[in-house]
Amino acid sequence: MIDQFSRTELIFGKEGMSKLFKSKIAVFGIGGVGGYAVEALARSGIGRMDLFDDDKVCLTNINRQLHATRKSVGRYKVDAAKERVLEINPGAEVNAHKMFFLPGTSGLVDFSQYDYIIDAIDTVSGKIELAVKADEYGAKIISSMGAGNKVNAAAFEVADIYGTSVCPLAKVMRYELRKRGIKKLKVVYSKEPPIALKEDMDENCNTNCICPTDTARKCTQRRQIPGSNAFVPPVVGLIIAGEVVKELTLYNTKA
Repeated sequence: MIDQFSRTELIFGKEGMSKLFKSKIAVFGIGGVGGYAVEALARSGIGRMDLFDDDKVCLTNINRQLHATRKSVGRYKVDAAKERVLEINPGAEVNAHKMFFLPGTSGLVDFSQYDYIIDAIDTVSGKIELAVKADEYGAKIISSMGAGNKVNAAAFEVADIYGTSVCPLAKVMRYELRKRGIKKLKVVYSKEPPIALKEDMDENCNTNCICPTDTARKCTQRRQIPGSNAFVPPVVGLIIAGEVVKELTLYNTKA
């Protein structure tokens, strides 16, 4: 029977589509990268997803985040993303978890239930904890390295964390994971050096935060607000989703 996934089935077959529908994916961070990853997974036929993020849509998210529109400003990102998934596939199971993932909150998550974990958060301690938990439970994981302050979407590639270079975030992750005995971590990263920001010091998010008033973590709490755009984070999110789908269907068993 023809349905919304028929064209995908031509590539992965009925068995592959069945694997996608039965798989359960955890996506941590539903922003510029994570939002597009969720969208691509939903359109690929993933049947079960847990979405983790405690942030709300801000006006400044509209330039790059799929679920961010004037209408969704002030809504929880996980709720907006869940709504989109169910509009694509009403038969999907989507759980929205309004939580900020850190080592202190990792005990609230049952990692044993996931077929794949997507790390699209920007907190180093949280990223390290996700890698540690994935290693502990033998779960597949892919992690996004820095997508901010970059403009060359074509420069991103998939690699093991220990084969990366140039990226400052990847360097920190290599050091911390080596200390913890983590032998591998699949990542998406770029060798493009971060660009120098053209910031107006009199008018920026640090000094004039316009996050929703009841947002737990505002821009003013960050040391630096990274620049971003409409094309780099989506590319990273789509690369991540592609890797997940290929591995789950055994289309590509490398890496």
